Formats: sequence, structure tokens, C-alpha cells
Amino acid sequence: MAPDRSDKTTPLLDIRGLCISGRSDRRWHEIVKGVDLVLRRGEILGLIGESGAGKSTLGLAAMGYTKAGCRIERGSIRFDGQELVGAPPATLRRLRGARIAYVAQSAAAAFNPAYRLISQYCEGPVRHARMSRRQAEADAVTLYREMHLPDPEEIGFRYPHQVSGGQLQRAMTAMAMSCRPDLIIFDEPTTALDVTTQIEVLAAIRAIVRDHQTAAIYITHDLAVVAQMADRIKVLLRGEEVEEADTRAMIADPREHYTKSLWAVRAFRRAPAPVPLRRDEAPLPLLALRGVSARYGALPVLNDIDLTVRRGRTLAIVGESGSGKSTTARVVMGLLPPCRGAIDFDGQPLPAACRDRPRSLQRRMQMIHQMPDTALNPRHRIREVIGRPLEFFLGLRGRAKERRIRDLLDQIELEPDRFIDRLPAELSGGQKQRVCIARALAAEPDFVICDEVTSALDQLVAEGILRLLDRLQREMGLAYMFITHDLATVRSIADEVVVMQNGRIVEQGPKDEVLAPPHHRYTELLLSSVPEMDPDWLDRRLAARSRGADR
Repeated sequence: MAPDRSDKTTPLLDIRGLCISGRSDRRWHEIVKGVDLVLRRGEILGLIGESGAGKSTLGLAAMGYTKAGCRIERGSIRFDGQELVGAPPATLRRLRGARIAYVAQSAAAAFNPAYRLISQYCEGPVRHARMSRRQAEADAVTLYREMHLPDPEEIGFRYPHQVSGGQLQRAMTAMAMSCRPDLIIFDEPTTALDVTTQIEVLAAIRAIVRDHQTAAIYITHDLAVVAQMADRIKVLLRGEEVEEADTRAMIADPREHYTKSLWAVRAFRRAPAPVPLRRDEAPLPLLALRGVSARYGALPVLNDIDLTVRRGRTLAIVGESGSGKSTTARVVMGLLPPCRGAIDFDGQPLPAACRDRPRSLQRRMQMIHQMPDTALNPRHRIREVIGRPLEFFLGLRGRAKERRIRDLLDQIELEPDRFIDRLPAELSGGQKQRVCIARALAAEPDFVICDEVTSALDQLVAEGILRLLDRLQREMGLAYMFITHDLATVRSIADEVVVMQNGRIVEQGPKDEVLAPPHHRYTELLLSSVPEMDPDWLDRRLAARSRGADR
């Protein structure tokens, strides 16, 4: 029998006194400590708090699920009147995917790389007997269109690696909605999205919740986003509830000191950069792209790219999903040879393909990836992760390698004795990203590409990562290419800015010039799409679009 979605008085989800423990350092630690949570149909509850607060653990528990290495110690989880703690596995399987769905933070880790997107979409509704394969494929196109995915009739027939990170995140959101569940847990669903795409996805999520009387738990570190989405906000700190209130009331007047400190977080501001040299006395750039174009098969993806990165400076590349930001990084790293143009590194022509570059040149160019969950081998301990490039590039072994691993852990502000023998699963998101930074630094590079390295981190942790990168740049003279859709990060760390759209550069120059009016029309669109800490901002923005206010 179909669930009664008209009943808004009886809780759909009722969690009482929930305690969950996790195992690390060979001991069990409480990570969720007696939390209560009540959610009714048609409601969106925002869960916020810094990394390690227990947000994702609590969200997964709403499905009666805990990750490996975790266990429910005590408490009750009732979904639509049914107790999930201790429920038979067959009962949980019938609920998960059909009546309770989950949208993971890392789409790249959530999809099976061997299957096309549409096959993975269809699995849920077909297995739960909601519709036939043909009906599911037609439904996928409908939701792909609602998610504003390009070419919705054909994109489902691509493999996960053939779409951008933002597109993959939207495909996963559509997949979670395929069975029109009663409850959806959104775990940072827009961290991989640019600001313009984020608006469309947030609007689509709100419409699904409203139109189908679905309940949602929205886990995020982005306070401006939770202000647009949530009816109520619950704040967590180290596994305990700090406070819960109506969204407008909490934004206007948070009660607790910790909540006030979250509201007061401001983007990291680096110290002023040295006065730039005059053009006629500037040294040669470390990296220069001249007229670079690239294709995926017959599809052009980069067109006539000219840019430079100087020693000790940071170039930020911004633009929407699919604009060519990460493709530019792939070309620079030799993973996608250009079909036209030239690349110079330190004044010398750079071989187009990575395999043609000598190891000494590969060492000088390193990359920090967006998602440490997929960038780190889950079976390798931290000493192996950092030790591999020390052996490969520098030939270090034995005690010399051990000393250098410990030095690098000190450099990224992780205590060697505590972290050197941990697995990635035993680290928080911010700690994993620091390990990725240490792995890049192990090669002693001159140039580092940072691909959305703070997008998956809460604001407090992201600030720490930006401070770390800034300190390392000043101490080691590193040059950064910083790929991001977060304009607050651009303002924080960039010296020069490149704005990309549809594989082309539409504007570039010093940060203060690019981000100061008058803007290029596309730059203006990006800047005006950054959410504000105002619950009415998204409605105003959507209304302005419908009136054709965006030129």
C-alpha cells in the first residue's frame, strides 16, 4: 500500500537518544552522543557543524545504516512507525533506495565506473518494481532535464568518467529521486557545483520535496545554502546537539556561542602580495600556454587558451561546470595532449603527453585533487601514501624516507605519531586533504594544480587549508593554479584570475581588476549567483530569472 503523504502531524522519522561509536587507534569512541531528531513529511532539516561533528554519521543512521568500523550502541530510529535499529536486513533492503534514498558527497566514489549512468539510474526503480526498464529510461530523461544536465536524452549513455564532476553530482541527485522516496538524505549535494548550476539544483530539490511531500535531511557546511533550503536547522559539535531552531530564527539570533562562531566565519584573507613588477622587468613565467586547443575525440573542449603562471603566484581559474577548468589542468599535466598550441615550462617547451616527460620534469609539476576519498588508496596507510613519491622521485628509502615522511606530516600540521599508521578511512575530510597536500609536496615541486581542494570542506577546515597553502607558498616559492567555483576562495588566495566559459577564456587579469566592476557579462552572472545568508535570496534570484532579469 502506498504511504500516506498527506499526514504532516505524525513524524516520518523519529530518532531518540541515538549513540553511535566508531573504531580508531584500536579503540571505540562515541561519535554521535545521545542525539534526538524529528522530521515530518514535506520538511527539510539542515544539519550543520564542522568536520567530525557527526553530520554524515547521523544522516546515514536515518537509513538504519552505519559505515564499516561504526556501530549503534543504543537509541531508537523509527521510520514511518517502523523501528530500524535491529531490523532484519531484508526489511532494510526494501526501504533503502525505494522509500529512503541517499545522495553522497562524492559522486565519483558513488558511481560504478563500469556502467553507464542510465543503467545505474534504472537499477533502483526496476529492482523495487516501481517501473519497467523502458519507463525508467524515460523517467531518467525527465529528471536529467529537471537537473539541467546537458543533452538529457543522451547523457545517460555516457560512463561516469565522461562527464564533469558537477554533471555527475546532478546525475546522482536524479538517481536518488528515481523511486520518489519518502525521505532523502542529501550529504553535501552541491559542493561540486558551480554557483549558477547550484541555483538550478537547489530549486529542483526544493520542488521535489514540495511536490511529492518528501522529507529531507540536508547536510552541508555552506551556511548560505542551508539558509535557502532548510525549514529548521540542527547544529552539531563533536557528536552532540548544540541547538535546533527554525531557520529564520537561528539566522537572526543564534543562542549558543558555537553557532555564533559559525555565523561569524569569514573567508581567509592572505597577506598582501608583493608589489607586481612592471611588464618590462617581469621574469619569464614558470608556465605559459599559447593558443592551446584540445578535443575529446571529435568534440572540441578547449579553444585558443592563453595564460601564464609566475613563480610564487596563484592563478585562479573559475567558471561553470563543463567550462574547461579541469580540462585545462589535464592538458597541463599531460593527461590530454592538445591538438593545437604550445606549452612552456620554465622557459622550455613542455612535451604534450605525460609519458614523454622525463621523471625530473614530472616531479616539478604536481596536482592535488578535489576528492581525497577517491585520490587516496583506502588500503594504504599514510606512511605508504606519502612515502611512494619519496621513493619514486627522490630515491629515498629506509630511515631517510621515514624522517622525511614525519617532516611532511609536521609541515601539514598532523602529528606524525598519531597519523602515520592510519588508513584514510580513519581521517576526517580535512585531514585527508592535508595528506594529499603532503603527497604533492613530497616530490618537491615548483608548480601545483589545486583542483577544488576546499569545495568538500566546512568553512573552518577550508580556512585552515587555505592558510596552509598560503604558508607553504611563501616558504617554498610554489606557483599554484587554483581551479575553483568558489568566488570567496578566489578573493582569498588568487593573484590573477581567469574566467572560462564553454572552453574559452572570456576575461582574465589581476584579481582586483577582474572582480571589480564593470564586469564582463558572464563574470557578472557568476558573481550575482553566489548565495547570501538570507532565506529569501533563492526565491528572489529565481523570480529575477523568470522575469528575464539576467541578460
